[in-house]
Amino acid sequence: MNRRPAVVAALVAALSLGLAACSSTDTGTGDATAAPPDANSPRAVTIGALSISETAPLWAAVEAGVFAEHGLDVTVQPIQGGAQAMPALLNGDIDFSVGQPFGAMRASIQGLDVKIVANYAQSLAEGDDINSVVVGAGSDISSPADLAGKKVAVNSLGAAGDLTIMAAVEADGGDPSTVEFVEVAFPDAQAQLDAGNVDAAWVPEPFVSIIVGAGGARVVDPYQATLPGLPTLVLQTTGKTVTDDPELVDAVREAFTEAFAWAADNDDAVRQALVDEMSLPEPAAKNLRLPTFSTELDRDVLQGLADLAVEHEFFDQAPDLDALVAE
Repeated sequence: MNRRPAVVAALVAALSLGLAACSSTDTGTGDATAAPPDANSPRAVTIGALSISETAPLWAAVEAGVFAEHGLDVTVQPIQGGAQAMPALLNGDIDFSVGQPFGAMRASIQGLDVKIVANYAQSLAEGDDINSVVVGAGSDISSPADLAGKKVAVNSLGAAGDLTIMAAVEADGGDPSTVEFVEVAFPDAQAQLDAGNVDAAWVPEPFVSIIVGAGGARVVDPYQATLPGLPTLVLQTTGKTVTDDPELVDAVREAFTEAFAWAADNDDAVRQALVDEMSLPEPAAKNLRLPTFSTELDRDVLQGLADLAVEHEFFDQAPDLDALVAE
């Protein structure tokens, strides 16, 4: 059975209409005549990012002036998920986005003008991962196979969350086709669990720690169970920006590389961003598990994700990573 949600076609149509509406005189980061980024004359750049713990280094590095040193006047635009980010990116409302690679893969297959220009973060290959399927207190679900026949919340239907959960359920001997996935925003997952509207929820940090801390339990870390080290977030822009403004793309990529190096040496500042931007209590922010941050892409793992999507009929065909990735 093809698991792709019906909303995909509608989304693609909406994106196509939005792109068609843009005239050839539109201005923005894709303007070939734009000046190269310079610290003395910074370029304004809007970066869309999920309001999750993994984006803390971006918030912190912008505040610390790391991006300004690369001639970038960055505005971070909070976004809920790929369904919001991809139209915003392709229609020029944001210049870059930090999002799951799965959305970029789907957009590429549909012929939309998106490019992955760098890695951002990847899941942990061992130990407790930074995203997990969790259950509320008192649940009798304890293994991936137990999720068969249950309602499981994910933030976006037909993406890497439900795909890797299905693979984990199947590997554990369960029937993945019987899992009912329900779209729930990450911040709302705990309330939906408490209300009994879903049986389990796939969430990243800090929501894993919040739900487990309230008496819940981890069931499976689906990324780690299927593709250890899978990129959780990548940096994306449009092919037009890559072609017309390569100096900007290089500057943004280099700024992220420096931002991650800075973040590694300024852990306190990164964790303070969790408090300031996500209203996380300081004790929770101090002990929160964070992913590995790097701009280096693992093409083999990305190909594994694409192949898994074809196997479970999320995609009719695998995306061409040579066309999608612009490093």
